[in-house]
Amino acid sequence: MPISAADPLLRVQDLHAGYGKVRVLHGISLAVAPGEVLALLGPNGAGKSTFLRALSGLVTVESGTVRFGGAEITNAPPRRTVRAGMAHVIEGHRVFTQLPVFDNLLLAGYDLPRGQRQARAEEALSWFPEIAAKRQEMAGALSGGQQQMLTVAQGLVTQPRLLMLDEPSAGLSPVLVDRVLGAVDRLRQGGTAVILVEQLIDKALAVADRVAAMVRGRVVLEAPAKEAGVHQRLEHAYLGTVA
Repeated sequence: MPISAADPLLRVQDLHAGYGKVRVLHGISLAVAPGEVLALLGPNGAGKSTFLRALSGLVTVESGTVRFGGAEITNAPPRRTVRAGMAHVIEGHRVFTQLPVFDNLLLAGYDLPRGQRQARAEEALSWFPEIAAKRQEMAGALSGGQQQMLTVAQGLVTQPRLLMLDEPSAGLSPVLVDRVLGAVDRLRQGGTAVILVEQLIDKALAVADRVAAMVRGRVVLEAPAKEAGVHQRLEHAYLGTVA
């Protein structure tokens, strides 16, 4: 059943997850509206990447619920989350180094009809001229920053309703960081929601609508990204003091 404009695209309630006996997430509750950019910030080890992995089916949810587009997808396998409209760009340069750039994009759309897959790959490549010019080169020949751009382009191939970006600026020069985050702004304008995990706080706040801070597997702050004093509140949240 379609959700109304007032309903969130993603609603996570009391989520607990981890790795084996190691609990990482402790009761996470968050919502993301259609076309909203949520910056998910926090120190290393806060559980941000684990949270994204739990949403996309890469980490088992121990308790709590994940609803997306009005349907419950708690512990759905990754293929189902992709079909539902989620795309997860995992931290690091996750590309097939022995395949050409364009073939990497075709593989990202493996579940699409052949003609549509080709068109989507072309469109995703058009977002990043730096790698479009190297479309027939092996992905392993790209610089680290260019490989990172390729991973983001892979996430665009399925034209997701929600794009989850885990540290997309890693390894990028300041100019390329701005290009990637400019893509986030374009996605928002087109109605795509984005969860952005990022260490460059100022850059993340500049493109986000809301910010959520995680510390030790818990959300300790939610606020509008442009709210006065949000930097100070983030500092207090990271230090574990009340702002």
